[in-house]
Amino acid sequence: MSDWTWEWEGYVPESEQLRESLCTLGNGYFATRGAVPECRAGLVHCPGTYVAGCYNRLESTVAGRQVVNEDLVNLPNWLLLRFRVRRAGGAWGAWLTPDTHPVLDHRHALDLRRGTLTRAFRHRVDEGGVLAVEQTRLVHMGEPHLAALRTVFSAEGWSGEVEVRSGIDGDVINGNVHRYRALERRQLTGVRTGFLEPGTVWLTSRTSTSGVEVAMAARTAVTGAAPVTSVFPPTRRRAVHRLVVPLTPGRPVTVEKTVALHTSRDSAIGDPLGAAIDRVATAADFPRLLDSHAAAWERLWRGAEIQVPGRAGHVLRLHLFHLLQTLSPHTADLDVGVPARGLHGEAYRGHVFWDELFVLPYLNLHFPEVSRALLDYRYRRLPRACRTAAEAGRAGAMYPWQSGCDGREESQAWHLNPASGRWLPDHSRLQHHVGSAIAYNVWQYCEATGDTEYLHTKGAEMLLQIARFWAGLAAFDPGTGRYRIRGVVGPDEYHDAYPDAARPGLDDNTYTNVTAAWVLVRALELLRRLPAWRREELCDRIRLDADEPPRWEEVSRGLRVPFHQGVISQFEGYGDLAELDWDTYRARYGSIRRLDRILEAEGDTVNRYQASKQADVLMLGHLFSPAELGRLFARLGYAVDDEVWHRTVDYYLPRTSHGSTLSGLVHGLVLARARRAEAWQYVQEALEADVADIQGGTTGEGIHLGAMAGTLDLVQRGLTGLETREDALRFDPVPLPALSEYGFSLRYRGHWGVRVGRRSGQLEIRVPRSEESPLRVVLADGAVTVAPGQTCTLVVPEN
Repeated sequence: MSDWTWEWEGYVPESEQLRESLCTLGNGYFATRGAVPECRAGLVHCPGTYVAGCYNRLESTVAGRQVVNEDLVNLPNWLLLRFRVRRAGGAWGAWLTPDTHPVLDHRHALDLRRGTLTRAFRHRVDEGGVLAVEQTRLVHMGEPHLAALRTVFSAEGWSGEVEVRSGIDGDVINGNVHRYRALERRQLTGVRTGFLEPGTVWLTSRTSTSGVEVAMAARTAVTGAAPVTSVFPPTRRRAVHRLVVPLTPGRPVTVEKTVALHTSRDSAIGDPLGAAIDRVATAADFPRLLDSHAAAWERLWRGAEIQVPGRAGHVLRLHLFHLLQTLSPHTADLDVGVPARGLHGEAYRGHVFWDELFVLPYLNLHFPEVSRALLDYRYRRLPRACRTAAEAGRAGAMYPWQSGCDGREESQAWHLNPASGRWLPDHSRLQHHVGSAIAYNVWQYCEATGDTEYLHTKGAEMLLQIARFWAGLAAFDPGTGRYRIRGVVGPDEYHDAYPDAARPGLDDNTYTNVTAAWVLVRALELLRRLPAWRREELCDRIRLDADEPPRWEEVSRGLRVPFHQGVISQFEGYGDLAELDWDTYRARYGSIRRLDRILEAEGDTVNRYQASKQADVLMLGHLFSPAELGRLFARLGYAVDDEVWHRTVDYYLPRTSHGSTLSGLVHGLVLARARRAEAWQYVQEALEADVADIQGGTTGEGIHLGAMAGTLDLVQRGLTGLETREDALRFDPVPLPALSEYGFSLRYRGHWGVRVGRRSGQLEIRVPRSEESPLRVVLADGAVTVAPGQTCTLVVPEN
């Protein structure tokens, strides 16, 4: 296994879904899971193709309840390619699959550099012969509507024929997540099929309620032999092209399948089927498609590659690969958000949560046009967020915790606990801190890119409407003399109510209050920055009253932060909750990542205990540098120095079950900044979360995109202490011995190739000679100007 490849040896049915997720290929427009082409969907295999932003809404009846869900749609399976053999003069054998016939030398190889998945295996035909098969597939990074599969058949020790059925299967459902099996899962209707000479089949369908038309066309060609071809009469849900190809030893035969995919959401087309047929008809052959595809990946890697030696670097490159397959430059032309599980599976129904908080910090400094498109997804849904707030009696914009097609709240009202089989109320929609995440991303994008126009227009509207929401939600409490935000849920989703409370929600969640204060501060700063004419135009557009900014100022200084035992409380009353017997539960259950489900199945609730799912208060240390965090608390009137912060970190570490893949990531960065030896334990967990499927089966339902992107950000921002503000790059590096060497390039404002690297205890910042202007760099001991062709060196302290 090289630095650029991942390999899987043997055929292990129970690991297939994990490998399918990790071997997904995509280009930002669509992605296809790494399923074997000859096997259909079932308990072992979950073939899936997903187009970014293609959702459908279905109503289901579950346990007597009407449940409505919007899902990212599993589209027709273009991979379908079945084969069987017969020896000369013999009868056709059975269809060959790894589930029905043992495979010899089965191997998958994922090539990150070229963006291909290669599969090689052999089937014993009989005692005297073997059929060798090698397949290579791609989802074209340069031509976002194209994919291809090349299959090479070789006869070893026998002569005869191989029958190949190459098709498009429209008989698909959303079946990747087993616990959703009680829900309606057939998303497509109106399936039609057809055939065009020479060798092209097509299939169209549409989503049942959202009405998105989907069209695929597949061209199959053979080289190395003259096949006999035919097309099966069109069926209701499958289009199949049949080929019979002669095989003799030493003369391999190649079957090339090229597929085009279009939907009615695409730009610059009149008809999806016509566009798909035209595109597949004019597509190049496989060798040329592979060359242009590899060239597109080479361009991507030049702007994105991160260099870290050893196992960590190998995993980081895989994480970057999947990030770029989900959010590529093609994303800049789409109306899509950040799907929490990528385009790799159906968990979380393809919804958009707050994961862009972990994704955009990396993209801002490599592919800012993609960041801007992701922010535009939120901007287009700003009117819906304002309407939702108004319906709840609030001002400003109340963004949904889960977003899909149109920006309405997609969080479930009920969720199933698999451990107990009971349906429980779901209060995750009270995580209004998603608004702060959006505001944070707006601000950080504009600081990194210098995109003043965006900040003064779309960004300003979002930022001010989110600030308006927080100011309206905060209520003054005469008893404490503070503003309080009640009835919310923080990042720790385990705690959604007080024990035995009649209403859901918690009061004064510290993360929520502090980030709300930050949003208000940034909104006030923006209003001061705006030119008078722009400020007047903006205030008129959103109808901002003159008395609102003074209230924002007051709230931004008066929000309450609770404390107990000398540490920052996660929320008011956290310190009064019971302590959990962690040792007993670990001994009884082993993994207690989903402690909420364990306790509920016992008739208990995690709301009674000081037990958090993931970093909550400590998320503040992930978003803000120690200096900025100190300033935020000081503005609120609280003295939080290093001693208080470190005491807070120590308090929550043993009380967190890490039920989210984001938890290890956040703890790793926070501990690295605190110069703690145990930081690597959490960083390593974040790196291995999907590769090792540490949550026991969840990766097979889709990778965790936020955690993957977050590990890249951990190196780029966490270890370097990188901040982009006040027209400068700021560095305050921290040591992490296990990641003591790294390198990457940045796009910062007008600079396209700033090189940052650490080696031998020194951090180097280099401006390429090709740059036209110097770069201002701020270090702990002052600012320097780095001219083109020069390098700035900073010694990294060892502890």
